[in-house]
Amino acid sequence: MTDATDTERPAASSGTFTIAATSDDPITVNRLGFGAMRITGDGVWGEPKDSDVARTVLRRAVELGVDFIDTADAYGPDVSENLIREALHPYDGLLIATKGALTRQGPNQWEPVGRPAYLRQCVLMSLRRLGVERIDLWQLHRIDPHVPAEEQFAAIAEFQREGLIRHVGLSEVTVADVEAARQHFEVVTVQNHYNVANRSSEELVDYCEREGIGFIPWYPLGGRDLAAPDSVVSQIAARIGATPGQVALAWLLQRSPVMLPIPGTGSVAHLEENCASALITLDDETVAELDRLATG
Repeated sequence: MTDATDTERPAASSGTFTIAATSDDPITVNRLGFGAMRITGDGVWGEPKDSDVARTVLRRAVELGVDFIDTADAYGPDVSENLIREALHPYDGLLIATKGALTRQGPNQWEPVGRPAYLRQCVLMSLRRLGVERIDLWQLHRIDPHVPAEEQFAAIAEFQREGLIRHVGLSEVTVADVEAARQHFEVVTVQNHYNVANRSSEELVDYCEREGIGFIPWYPLGGRDLAAPDSVVSQIAARIGATPGQVALAWLLQRSPVMLPIPGTGSVAHLEENCASALITLDDETVAELDRLATG
């Protein structure tokens, strides 16, 4: 049964996950979060068409029970972090996670830079833009293949010792990468491409579940193919009275207790639709049907 509280704050029905649960400084969040990449301009470049709408989306996400918001210095660049500060500072009860190490050369262009001096700049500038003295969760956006990974990890460990960042996560990594990073700091989250159709990170999801590491799937809705009228996801959505995106998110939430989906949007209506996915429970037969979509 769904009560009024569920419908008013649906993201709070997604269950909770405690980041860094075994540390002396854990953070518990609702599992369905918000990804703040799409509140920027086309190609994740520049200002959004309407900054007021973007700020409204951020505030509405919190009203709907979202208390975990993921961003990056490369979104805009800078734009997403600035909007988050304008809309939500001082972040009472919120976990604002950000990322660094990707540079931008234009719309839809991304280049990793992992030199320690640049990583420090990323952290310091995010602190300034977000208006905080310490970043609660800072994630290495990409491991730069041109800089020894050990140098990047050692630099991040130093930022943590200095008190610039509270907890550390990684993005687009393998199990081996996580194991190497754990020699320098506790890895509390991993953010990889993963959804109901793309299961290339399946091994990593299982590893994170065993180790109590939060898994943040980016591109969680899986794109237009999954939402095509004749797709399996669309057929299931029609059958249960939901949207394809809601089905995809509900599957993620049921896939693992460490799963932290962060669907992003620049639309209040789409945001409300995404958050309502936390109210959906898929039966075993439907889950099995979706599992057959898996690709490596």
